[in-house]
Amino acid sequence: MNQVNIDEKYKVLPFYVFFLIHGMQTGLGALSFQRELAKFAGTDGWISILLAGLLIHILIWLMYKIFKMVPGDIISANDYAFGKWVGNFFSLLFILYFFVLGTTIIVGYIRVIHVWMFDDVPSWALASVFLILIYSINTGGFRTVTGITFLTVLVSYWLLFFPFYTIKYSDFTGLLPMFDHSILDILKGTKSISLTLLGFEMLLMYYPFIKDAETSQKYAHGGVITTTILALLVYFVSIAFYPLKLLTLTLWPTLTMTSIIELPFIQRFEYITISWWAVIIIPNMVIPLWAASRGIKRVFNVKQKYPLWIMSIIIILINIFFYDGDILYIVNKIINPYSVGFIVLYLPILLVVMKTKKKLKRS
Repeated sequence: MNQVNIDEKYKVLPFYVFFLIHGMQTGLGALSFQRELAKFAGTDGWISILLAGLLIHILIWLMYKIFKMVPGDIISANDYAFGKWVGNFFSLLFILYFFVLGTTIIVGYIRVIHVWMFDDVPSWALASVFLILIYSINTGGFRTVTGITFLTVLVSYWLLFFPFYTIKYSDFTGLLPMFDHSILDILKGTKSISLTLLGFEMLLMYYPFIKDAETSQKYAHGGVITTTILALLVYFVSIAFYPLKLLTLTLWPTLTMTSIIELPFIQRFEYITISWWAVIIIPNMVIPLWAASRGIKRVFNVKQKYPLWIMSIIIILINIFFYDGDILYIVNKIINPYSVGFIVLYLPILLVVMKTKKKLKRS
């Protein structure tokens, strides 16, 4: 079995799992999740958010069950369940997913910058700036990644004041009628918000870097609860602020709401929001590429900096040869719809295979 042994000096305390999960879930999707959710579930979107949160709690519980049987990461679990070759195949699928997720976040944020601020700055130039930062953080080790995530979460919560600012312009009768949508519509909404809440699955790679990792489960669930409450708050405010039809047509509802904020010394407050959002999504960029490069290191036994170089070059080439809107459309239509389903189906199957194999060994 592909074992993983991490020196204690490279591990982080269990409570940091709260920030790693919450910081990863709160990112680019928070700018636009209301649009898709309103299309499917409308005023009952809050039910979809709660169902998505419940689903993620179940998946995290499954992860800890898996790692209780095989302490390590997803590479170790795949190797134990399916053997070296088949296990490595599934591990490569996870590595590809981590890379695609990180690339999508980088390209998506660059698109926001183009539309709202600097449309004449080349995508590859912006991507290069982000990739230099990502490389510097990742080569500092997982403790550095954790520290950056911890700081970005702490310094970003001042942005919560803007939902309260919009209350005076809101009509809360827009929250009605409730329980007016079919179960199928609510489930479609659950799928759309689940894509926004992705990021918890990075635990599959950084679990070995947690001290007394089995005690960190409560912090993992706490991170998901916090993200769910935050999503509920933003969605309720959005439903009250926008007419429902307008909400389904607004590409970035959160940013558009901030554009109404007026301060004596700031004319365009959304510029502040977009600029500060770069701080918020740093973990969203760093952690997936760390997970992907860590996975390649584990599978192919190479230094982690080499896959980071290769992935950075690929991302720059994508930004040179593909318009950011085009590549986002491809990812959203082809890859993203299957990512949630893959994780939801794979983790229970993996646990069943591992339990079966363990029983067979005992017998």
